[in-house]
This record gives sequence, structure tokens and C-alpha cells, in this order.
Amino acid sequence: MSNLMVRSRAPKYRELVQRSWSISWPMVLIMGFEFLISLTDVYIAGLLGKEYQAAVGFSTQMYFIFIVIANALTVGTVATVARIYSGSTREELSSSVFTILVAVAVSGLLLGVFGFTMSGPIVSMLNIPDLVKRNAIPLIEIYAAGAVFHYFLINSNGILRATGGIRRSLVTMGVVCVANVGLNVLFVFYTPLGFRGIALSTVGGLAVGACINWHHLRPLAGVSRIFRREFLRKVAVIGWPSGLQQVSWQVGSTVMFLILSALPFHRIEVIAAFTNGLRIESAIFLPAFALNMANAVVTGNLLGEGRKEEAFRAGMVTAGLGVLLITALTAVVVLNAELLASFLSHDRIVVHECVRYIYISMISEPFMAWAVILGGALNGAGDTRGVMIIIILSFWIVRIPAAFLFGVSLHFGPPAMWWAMNASIFVHAVFLSRRYFRRKWLELQ
Repeated sequence: MSNLMVRSRAPKYRELVQRSWSISWPMVLIMGFEFLISLTDVYIAGLLGKEYQAAVGFSTQMYFIFIVIANALTVGTVATVARIYSGSTREELSSSVFTILVAVAVSGLLLGVFGFTMSGPIVSMLNIPDLVKRNAIPLIEIYAAGAVFHYFLINSNGILRATGGIRRSLVTMGVVCVANVGLNVLFVFYTPLGFRGIALSTVGGLAVGACINWHHLRPLAGVSRIFRREFLRKVAVIGWPSGLQQVSWQVGSTVMFLILSALPFHRIEVIAAFTNGLRIESAIFLPAFALNMANAVVTGNLLGEGRKEEAFRAGMVTAGLGVLLITALTAVVVLNAELLASFLSHDRIVVHECVRYIYISMISEPFMAWAVILGGALNGAGDTRGVMIIIILSFWIVRIPAAFLFGVSLHFGPPAMWWAMNASIFVHAVFLSRRYFRRKWLELQ
């Protein structure tokens, strides 16, 4: 009997693996494109000088605070559209798509204006080195000016994922990557823009991607051009915890830069090393985030079909695949830490601190992958509030206080801050796993 049960379950798990992987591999490539974009920004900034590299890292962190609404709407959009796509009419799907595209365009325009006008005064009040501050302000202003394109691109990619168009999204992001890298070289080295070309190339790539995705979605959005407030309300209810979570995360990450700025020595070098370390780490984090988004789609589709047990298993299957992938990538990064750090900077202190960051932070990567990917399943089921609470508490009760206490107050320096980051990830993984295996999220409507 037990052998028969094992054989009968095997095809189900094989189906779940195939279904998950069909969405995961394009998402991994999409995240790879995004990694190349961010790596090019940091590399070119490093050629200009460590102060520009530090400014790119800080300005990128600040800019992400302005686009949290886009990311929050995407979480709600994927969770809701994935279910509609599995069990509703084309007219209902069309009106839902039209509603979200209008909402993100308006939101992106308003937040872009706010970011452009307020970034200067906000950054001027922060306690960071003046040289970094002076270079960061124009970068943030340019990023904010193109926020409407970023808002549209993020959410249109979410719609394509939820409606089976992941490969179209892959093509879009491939074009965005090529445009961004090419414009980066052109603007920085062949025009008077200088370091400002790093931000302008990003805006140019986002604009190209937004136009391509509009071409993909226009036929679907045009079937029923009805703005549905109830759909937007549903998306907002699911998305606002994710938005708050991302605000908390981005503000906390900015606070980490401020804590590094409080070090008594080598502040600019350590900030530049942290910037470079995050970019190298993103080679690992981005595939995990890709699997997070794939898990949200798979879970949402299965729940829309009423297959709760398969949804539960699919979440674990995708997370297991992610841990294997991330562990392999972690080994590659650790074995090549010196080479990677030297590629992004020629400053001896920056390279040394970046290598130390890599060695310490890589310890928690498999735990990060497990937690992030399982979190995607919870998001796809609409349990964004639970994920939010766990992430905020692990960040603000563990990471930030421990980083300041051990890194600055007790004078253990940057390594203590990197260990504080690891500790917060361990806490995150434990509590999120507990929530997942309690299965209450399977009953959410």
C-alpha cells in the first residue's frame, strides 16, 4: 500500500515541479537582467571614483522608497489577477488589467513629482558624508523623474506573469537590460552628463520597457475599458501590507547606510564596500526573489482552481528548488569573492571590506532563500499581512539595534553589522516557516 501511495504521489510532485519551473526559469533570467543593470551602474561608478560608487548605492536605496507603492500594487495584482485568470471571464480579466494600468500610471506620476521635488531637502538633512550627499541628490532626482515608467513596467510585468505571459516579460527585460547598459556607456563617457548618465540610462531603459509591455497588454486591456474600484480596493487590501513592509525595509536599509556613516574611520570606503557587496549578493538574492514571484503565481493559480493541497506542496517544492540553486550560487560567489570585489573597485580598503562582507553574509543565504520563496506562496494566497509582520520585526528588532549596538556603540565595526544582518535573516526564516506550516493561509479568500 505504501509503495502504491509513493508512486501515486510522484506524478503530482513532478507536475508541481514542472509547473513551478516553467515560471521560475524565465523569472531567474529576468532577475539576471536586473542584476546586470545594477552591476553595470556600480562598475561604471567605480571607474569614476569611490565617492560616486557610494552615491549610487545610497541614491538607489533612497529611490526605492519612492516606488514602494508600485511594488505593493504588484503583490496585490499578481495574487488577484492570477485567481481571476484561472476562473473568470475575459471581460472581467480585461477590466481588471485596465484598472491596474490606469492606477499605476497615476500613482507613478504623483510619486515621481514628489520624489523629484523632495529628494533634495530630504537628503540634505541626513547625516552622510557631504561628498556622497552632493552626488546622490541629482541621481535621485533623475530616478524620480522616470518613476512613472518604472511603476508601469513593474506592474505590467506582474500582469504578464499572472496571465501566462512570463516569456513576453522576459523579452521585455532583455531589451531593457541591453538599452540600459548601452545608454550607460554612451551617457557617462561620451556626453557632458558624466555620473548623472548612470541614472538617466536607467530611466531610458525603463521607458523602453514600459512601451513594449503596453504593446503586449493593450489588446487585453482594450476588451473592457471599465475602471473597477472594487478590484482596485481588493488589490490595495492585499498589497498594503507588502507596501508597508517594503517601506520599512527600504527605510531600514537607508538607516544601515546612516549607521555606517557613524563609524569613526573609513566611512566612505565602508559605504562603497557595502554598496558593492549588496550588488554581488544580489546575484544570489535576485534568483530567490524570482522564485518568490513565481511561487506567488503558482499558488494563486492553484488556489483559484480550488487545489489547496497542491498549492501547499507547490510552495515547498519551489522553495526546495530555490535553496538548491542559491546554495550553488553561494559557493561560486564565496570561491571568487576576491575577484568579484576587485572587479568593482580598485581601492584596497574597499576591496578588503567587501570581501569580508561576502564571507560573512553568504552564511545566511540558504536561509534567506527558503524564507523569501515561502513568503512568495503566502503572498500569492493573500497572506501579505503575516509576511509583513515577520519581516518588519526581524529587521527593526534584530538587525538595526544589533548593528548599531555592536558595530558602533561597542566598537566592533563593520563585521558586527554584517553578523547582525545574518541574525535577522535567521529569525525571519524560523518565524515564516512556522506560519507557512500552520496552513491557515490556505483558507484565505
